[in-house]
Amino acid sequence: MTLNTHSWMEDNDQQQIEVLARRIAKEDYDLIGLQEVNQLLASPLAKVDKYFQPTEDQQTIHQDNFLFCLTERLKELGCCYYWSWTYNHIGYDIYHEGIGLLSKTPMKVASQLVSESSDPSDYHTRRVVIGETMIADQELIVVSSHFSWWQTNENAFAYEWHALEKNLSEKQGSLIIMGDFNNDAKKADEGYSLVNRSSLKLQDAFSSAKVKIGENTVEESIDGWDENAAKLRIDYIFASQCFQIESYQVVFDGKNEYTISDHYGIEVAMG
Repeated sequence: MTLNTHSWMEDNDQQQIEVLARRIAKEDYDLIGLQEVNQLLASPLAKVDKYFQPTEDQQTIHQDNFLFCLTERLKELGCCYYWSWTYNHIGYDIYHEGIGLLSKTPMKVASQLVSESSDPSDYHTRRVVIGETMIADQELIVVSSHFSWWQTNENAFAYEWHALEKNLSEKQGSLIIMGDFNNDAKKADEGYSLVNRSSLKLQDAFSSAKVKIGENTVEESIDGWDENAAKLRIDYIFASQCFQIESYQVVFDGKNEYTISDHYGIEVAMG
């Protein structure tokens, strides 16, 4: 499952955590990617346990880190996940904004800078979190990502995608790449097309799914898409061709669970 949480910026923060935690506990997902996972710049530090999987250059986790709060609630529901969080940039002048990845199995995790900028005060600075794990005796490389918008064939999204593509081409294992790509599937010759032509030979879970429930993940103007009035599919789960995609389902859209973010989520069943 993947969701851009837009955390701590929705009207009812605690409902957001509760609805998300209960859905996760109910569905028992193997893997979850979350984006816009925030913590205040100056809030107190958290005490993490064995389920937290740090990267080599780990930013400290604060008590109000949205993913820390979520995993604590999940424990109360009897549901333990290994998790990792990597810091992208300062968001809305008050947050460390980052990327989260959760897994039912232990992960070897890394944070990769994919953007041209590495300055945390620049919102163009983007990292992805890459987890390597085993599920059902299968080696998996799982990425949670939040890319920039399309600009040209050389910068922004294109630069970031090529940086990730190079890193993943050097790894062994089946790939799952999920997150907010900030590129609409209907835009020809832009980011979506670039991913489809990738040497990684990925499939779009929506296109391949035997069963589809819903499609779009944004249906109004949101941050970064301020003038949008169209229905957009900008959040994705891409996977290696070896997977059979059984189903694709939009969640947290007001029909399938409460709407808890300015993006809808996606859940995919594959084998």
